[in-house]
Amino acid sequence: MQSLQFIRPSRKFLPATVNRPVKLLLIWPAFPEGFWTFNWVFENVIRGRRAVNPPLGLATIAALSPREWEISIVDENVEPVDFEVDADIVAVGGMSVQYSRQLQIIKGFRERGHYVVAGGSFSTLCPERYQQHVDTVIAGEAELIWPKFCQDYMAARTLTMYIESGDVPLSASPLPRHDLIKWDKYLAGAVQFSRGCPFLCEFCDIIVMFSRKPRHKSFEQMEVELDALRSNGVRNVVFVDDNLFGHPAQCRKLMTFLIDYQRRRHYNFVFGGEITINVAGHGDVLDLMREANFAWLFIGIESPSTEALSETRKGQNLHMDLLEAVRTIYAHGIDIFGGFIVGFDADDISIFARQKDFIIDAGIVIAMVGMLMAPPRTPLYERMRKEGRLLPDDLQQGTALINAGLSTNIVPLRMTGEQLREGTVGLHKDLLDDRNIYLRLVNKLRYLQSPPNYHFDVREWWGIFSGLMVRGIIGGGPRRCFYFTVSVLHAMKRPLSFPRTIRTVITNWSYALALRDYVDRTLDVPATEPSSQAHQEVREHLHV
Repeated sequence: MQSLQFIRPSRKFLPATVNRPVKLLLIWPAFPEGFWTFNWVFENVIRGRRAVNPPLGLATIAALSPREWEISIVDENVEPVDFEVDADIVAVGGMSVQYSRQLQIIKGFRERGHYVVAGGSFSTLCPERYQQHVDTVIAGEAELIWPKFCQDYMAARTLTMYIESGDVPLSASPLPRHDLIKWDKYLAGAVQFSRGCPFLCEFCDIIVMFSRKPRHKSFEQMEVELDALRSNGVRNVVFVDDNLFGHPAQCRKLMTFLIDYQRRRHYNFVFGGEITINVAGHGDVLDLMREANFAWLFIGIESPSTEALSETRKGQNLHMDLLEAVRTIYAHGIDIFGGFIVGFDADDISIFARQKDFIIDAGIVIAMVGMLMAPPRTPLYERMRKEGRLLPDDLQQGTALINAGLSTNIVPLRMTGEQLREGTVGLHKDLLDDRNIYLRLVNKLRYLQSPPNYHFDVREWWGIFSGLMVRGIIGGGPRRCFYFTVSVLHAMKRPLSFPRTIRTVITNWSYALALRDYVDRTLDVPATEPSSQAHQEVREHLHV
């Protein structure tokens, strides 16, 4: 990342800090509802929990701050923000989907005279979008520049922007402040082993922010972090790495370490994480992952179209049959959450039927299908800009940043914007029909050997089951009751693994109905006039 030129001392008055500790408030804005917020699950099935993971980045920022500072974390996804709180510094993180709410929070605290800092992945990609709104912008990995900001704040010499332009060694990343997390509100804990990804996916901003050279923490650091999670009673842990298999040799070592850790500590963490599908070609790694107790993996499968995968430079998905790769991972007892994209240049209206057939055959129940997006500073963004196919900037700052299925900031090549939108809506509705939920689950169970075991105690499992039955299955009418019952009958065909299999059935139906609830409530909303008009204007300009 190149440094921006206009970095000047902030003129904001700094509060006196000599006689008392600085009060730092760290805020994680609410996510707009989308496929991965699973609102229906938290409201109806897993009651008492409010979100999947705590904000690991803010807990790390807290650990990087001076020890004498008084620090608190507010995650708006589990509790409201108090704008009247007593704080000297208010630091607001955020990703692109949180940008709108992030600005609202920033405005609320600045109007009350607080010193406000913006950070997170979107401020790293687009720091210029924040300069007029905050006192200081933190752009890039924080391990080195956040302590520098803290020192400057104490000396009343802060800058308007701090930019990390290099790759920070993760040895500089401290143990996150887990004591500031309200663990009872979350479904799982979070941990990070590595940053960066070696691949070249055209639409991905990870390689822009964290480079193509994966870096990792030491296993001594991992031991300390897992001990801290264990001491807080956390059993389900998500690795938030960009790609756990980005460095295959280190991935093998990590799995070996986790297996040894579980044995030594007489503990039974259940893990999940994000990985590339080429791991299917490494049976030894999958064996280790299962032994380490990985229950699920999120995989960006993207498309069954080899033309689309070639176009977007996702070569790692082209070296094997994708359907066989999915089934290979199932055969190791690991479930798959899938990410899919429509709207590549190679896609015409036939892609929606192809995606539907693949997702059903692959048995991927938790499948997010989104329109192709071009995040700022990615190769795709630059190509679309050169081709004149980016939508106007006012849309990029609004709904186009929320990739919740019906957002895109590009004009598709082989279909109209309306065809892309209608096809995406129809695909979601088809996949989330009760019969197709059942078909996907059955296709999964054909290959998912000895399904994973999610950690909930007996009381929690009973609450999950009863919530699903009363609010999801029975409430869905006779047709849904029939397909759920048939799903259970399939589980009963495997008596030796029935407890785990029935939990897989319950979990997958719960998340599928959360996706269906979101689709039913939101995806029938007509396209906005500005969005439709912008698509048409750009297409007319391009004569397509």
